Amino acid sequence: MIVDPNWRLWLSWLAVLLVLSSLGWGGLARGLSFLLLLFVLTPALVTLGLRWWLRRQLVAASCPVCGFAFQGVLRTQTQCPRCGERLQVTPKGFVRLTPPGIVDVEAVEIPESQN
Repeated sequence: MIVDPNWRLWLSWLAVLLVLSSLGWGGLARGLSFLLLLFVLTPALVTLGLRWWLRRQLVAASCPVCGFAFQGVLRTQTQCPRCGERLQVTPKGFVRLTPPGIVDVEAVEIPESQN
């Protein structure tokens, strides 16, 4: 016994195609079958292609400054979510864009107190 309600849709579609074919409208039946396959296969192929591309392009590594683990897209620049360091994503991991030993400091001006 078929319990899944989606089977009704597929069985109805098959019945329509068989009726069209038996009436001599095989070309219409083939056209509708092609459209159905197009609408079903296209999203599946796009999803598979996107997953394949992501597997090749995503790099999971740790920040060389603070050690925070995150992901980046290969051959792009990103910023560490924890420390804010600008990084280049390479196949081997993350590389600092600033030379080692340089620390970015944000200066804050303190107003003089009037005594």
